[in-house]
Amino acid sequence: MLTVTAYGLAIVLNLFVVFIGLRFMLQPEAAATGYGIPAKNDGDAGPYLAIKGIRDGSYGVLGLALLAFAGAEAGAWFMLVVALNPLFDTVNVLRNGGTKATAYGIHFATAVVVLISAALLFAA
Repeated sequence: MLTVTAYGLAIVLNLFVVFIGLRFMLQPEAAATGYGIPAKNDGDAGPYLAIKGIRDGSYGVLGLALLAFAGAEAGAWFMLVVALNPLFDTVNVLRNGGTKATAYGIHFATAVVVLISAALLFAA
């Protein structure tokens, strides 16, 4: 049962990151607003938001590949390392005028869930 839960949570989190990446590529302004720091309306942010989308999407695909082809321990190490992303997102939102609710309620909470996922995968 632990293995199913560990893999299930990790798969859902990685699929969610793929979704976030696609959203940043297809709807960059809306995605930036959801992130907690709206894009400037001058149009210059679009390419940078697309880059964020590509990187986020590739992290999600890499996480899925590790789970499928390398197993729980590799997936756990990956989740442990990528937990840094939402932790730094928390700081980024706070430093750039975003709300504490978004910083802690979305980004910090995500980091905690990713760390829980890593712990479950290590235990599986």
